[in-house]
Amino acid sequence: GRPRHRPDKLHADKAYDAEPRRHECRARGIVPRIARRGIESSERLGRHRWVVERTHAWFNRFRRLPVRYERRADIYEAFTSLAASLITLNQIRRFC
Repeated sequence: GRPRHRPDKLHADKAYDAEPRRHECRARGIVPRIARRGIESSERLGRHRWVVERTHAWFNRFRRLPVRYERRADIYEAFTSLAASLITLNQIRRFC
């Protein structure tokens, strides 16, 4: 397959503000952009987090995915793939 690509930066909110997390990112060559508790506002990270939160909301519309009822991983992965396909189809219909 194609070679793996690491991200240049990691955007995270204040819940991940800990020195071990920052050290793990730096050890892998990733620049951590984590808002510090009590010092920085996490508003600047909002535009990046919004994309992730929106995607989670799209997947949560499918009731089987937020609460995992399937015991077998292959069935759960199939439902996740089906949900991703339906989300993509809806986006294509919306823009075309």
